[in-house]
Amino acid sequence: MGNATQTIGFIARSEHRVAALEALSDSEYDRRDLREATGASDPTIGRILRDFERRSWVRRDGPCYELTLLGAFVSERFLELRAGMRTCETLREVWQWLPREMDGFAVESFEDLVVSYPGPSYPYTPVERVSHLLESTESIRGLGTTIYKSGNLDVFCRRVLEGMEMEYVYSPEILRAIVDWNPELTASAFERDNCTIFLHDDLPDENRCGLNIMDDCIGLCGHDPDTAQLEAVIDTASPEAREWAEGVYERYRREARPFEERELSTVDTRSGDARLRVESE
Repeated sequence: MGNATQTIGFIARSEHRVAALEALSDSEYDRRDLREATGASDPTIGRILRDFERRSWVRRDGPCYELTLLGAFVSERFLELRAGMRTCETLREVWQWLPREMDGFAVESFEDLVVSYPGPSYPYTPVERVSHLLESTESIRGLGTTIYKSGNLDVFCRRVLEGMEMEYVYSPEILRAIVDWNPELTASAFERDNCTIFLHDDLPDENRCGLNIMDDCIGLCGHDPDTAQLEAVIDTASPEAREWAEGVYERYRREARPFEERELSTVDTRSGDARLRVESE
């Protein structure tokens, strides 16, 4: 294992080695083109190619160098590791808001993700990200287990009134809280043909995070269960993440029942539970 770790370190210690492996994984290069692709000097490229040849990672064919089968294997595995560590670093501040009960969730599916969370001097970043996503889609489906800030609910209802296709699965308590926030506006949105609502009594992660599926991405919204504060918005266009999200949504959509307004009259949200209050700006 020591030799394997040393090999990882050998690559990682030099940005030019990483760049050379990445370039050669796409095509063969002569030294001049490889120098331009990596930004390395000619002597540096010479040392890198000699080191790679000694390790049987590249072979020379006339003026060009290409990865051997072993080199291609090394390149693929190292670049996968780098991508995984990038995802890890991106999620490090928001890991506690990731799903725990949504079956099949895998961090490795969330590549090219955008993470928004409150900063020390500007707490509105996740709220603004949610509004941006709502403005950027013509359809949205989701498990509505999170409480939007009032500014997000304003945008949400306006987009429904503008024609955005909306299909949501709520818990009765969450839906009651949203209706109580603005009964007139929510009634106007809910009566539209492009708005479909279902109810479910046992949604996953209902105290922590919710799931949204939009035109171009899927998103997770994480809330503090004690304060209802929006703590993180994680969105990605990854096909693997979308496939997972579609599966989770369809499962709970099949189990849900159609929304009937009279059912909300029996739901009491006056218990003081913070997650049942829509947060104002």
